[in-house]
Order: sequence, then C-alpha cells, then structure tokens
Amino acid sequence: MAVYLSTDDAEDGHDPDEHTPGMMRSYGTSLGAPEPKELLTPLILTAVIVLLDQLTKWIIVANVPLYYESGLTIEVIGDFFRIIHARNLGIAFSIGDGLPFWVRKVLFVALPLGVILILFFGFYAHRDTTRGQRWMVAAILGGGVGNIIDRIFRPLGVVDFLDVKFYGLLGMERWPTFNVADASVVVGGILLIIAMLFTPQERT
Repeated sequence: MAVYLSTDDAEDGHDPDEHTPGMMRSYGTSLGAPEPKELLTPLILTAVIVLLDQLTKWIIVANVPLYYESGLTIEVIGDFFRIIHARNLGIAFSIGDGLPFWVRKVLFVALPLGVILILFFGFYAHRDTTRGQRWMVAAILGGGVGNIIDRIFRPLGVVDFLDVKFYGLLGMERWPTFNVADASVVVGGILLIIAMLFTPQERT
C-alpha cells in the first residue's frame, strides 16, 4: 500500500512518516512480510536434497540387488556402517507396511504431503520465522519430498540403503535402514527444535 503526500505537506516541512503509523510508511511494504529472496534462497537446499536423494537411490537400485533376496552388504566402515538395498512400504520403522496397497498410497502420500504444506505455509513462510529456521525447514521439506516421490513412483516402496550398527541400544542391534531423505528430515528437525528453544522471543 503506497502512501501519497500532498504538495502542502512537503511545503510545510512535515515529516512524511508522521502521517503514516507503524510499519506502513511510504515504501509500500507489507507489514514485515519476508522478502521473496528470503523465501526462495533456502529452497535451493530443498532442491539439492531431493536431487541427491533420488540420485543415490537410483545408484543403489541400478547396482545393488535387494538385501532380502541376495543378502549382499557393502561394508563401508566394517560392520558398523554398511550399504544395503532395502525397501520400505510403510513409513518410519516400517510402520504400516502391511496395510492394503491403496490405503498405503493414500495414507502415506496424502498425509506427508499435508504436513509439508502446513509446514511451508504455516511456518516457513511466516514473517516471524528466522533465516536460520527457514534453512532447517528447507532440509525437512527436501527429505519429505524425496520420500513422497518414492511412494508415488516406486511400487516396491521407499529405497533405504544406509545401515548402521546400534549395539543393542533401545533393543536394536542395528538402526532401521534409512536414506538421504530420512537423514535430512531428522537432522533438520533436531536443529529446528534446538533453534526454537534457544531463539530469544521478542517482547511486545
């Protein structure tokens, strides 16, 4: 909203901003809304994560047979960190992988997509979200989109291939196999929680 001044105001020597309350000065800005650059730049990270996630999955599918059929493992750091080719028809920890096909398609595509949209419009694009927090949300969005692509286009399920030994912690000998998208969601989520806890709140 631009504010136009009369010639009388200018001639009388009045400060133009005296006629305009708050943030609505004569610049046409919109009440502290983030600039387009602030919203678009972190989405570069989202795109990079999606591309990296899909590229690594394509390499695994093309070169590593399914672990359940071949038993093949590629040791990167001995038995601690291995590469395998696994599939997950459900969500985290294979929850829901026994549900009917179309139920999985609707539930595990529509639900995460809804969360992504809420996260983007309700938090990422909000004027009070800091620049750092937007980068963290961008990482979460990239991971979410990466796995949604798998759930739509890969009939055998999401491709998982990072396999880490967990030494019996939480009753698990090995951590559930994961991928780049999963790691992005977890790391971005943890950093976002920490940032929100330690970001000082402005007092009104």
